[in-house]
Amino acid sequence: MSEEKINLTLILQGCQRGSRNSQQKLYEHFYGYAMNICLRYSRNREEAVEILNDAFLKVFTRLDQYDPSFPFRGWLRRILIHAAIDYHRKNHKHAPNLELTPLSDVAEEEVPMPKISPDEDMLPILQQLTPAYRMVFILFVMDGYKHHEIAEMLDISVSTSRSNLLRAKEKLRALLEKGRGKTAKTN
Repeated sequence: MSEEKINLTLILQGCQRGSRNSQQKLYEHFYGYAMNICLRYSRNREEAVEILNDAFLKVFTRLDQYDPSFPFRGWLRRILIHAAIDYHRKNHKHAPNLELTPLSDVAEEEVPMPKISPDEDMLPILQQLTPAYRMVFILFVMDGYKHHEIAEMLDISVSTSRSNLLRAKEKLRALLEKGRGKTAKTN
C-alpha cells in the first residue's frame, strides 16, 4: 500500500468521525480534480463552486455509502456529476431553450465532432452552450454515458438527448469557427 493510499484511508476515517480537519484535508486534496469537473458542467466559476460545495456536502454526509474496495476518485466523480445534474434541474428548470423538440430519428453520427486543436481551451466555449446542450454534451462525449442513461439522469427522452447532442455539436462548431475567424483577423 502506498503512503498516499494510507493517508487517504486515514483522512476518510477522520471524515466519517466528523473531523473538520480531515474534511478540510479531503476537500483540499481533491479540490483541483473536482473543480475541473464542475467547471465543465457550469456556466461560470461561481456556479462551479456552488456545485463543488454541494457535492462535498454530499460526500461528507454519505461517506458511509463509499465502498473502499473501489477507488475514491471514481465515487467522488459520480457524486460531482450528480451534484451538477441536481444544480441544473434546480436552477435551470424554467430557463428558455432548455429542452427542444426532439429531431426525428437523427443519429448523432451524422454531425461529426468539430475539429479541435490540442492548444484550444474548450472550457470557455463549452460554457457558452445552453445548460441542456452542455449537460448532454459533457455526459455523452466527455464522461461516456449512453443516451438512455442521460435521458434517465436528466429526466428527458432519449430522442431529446440525441437532439441536444446534435445541436450542441452544431453550436460548438459555429462557436469554434467564429473564434478562429477572430484569431485569423488579428494575426
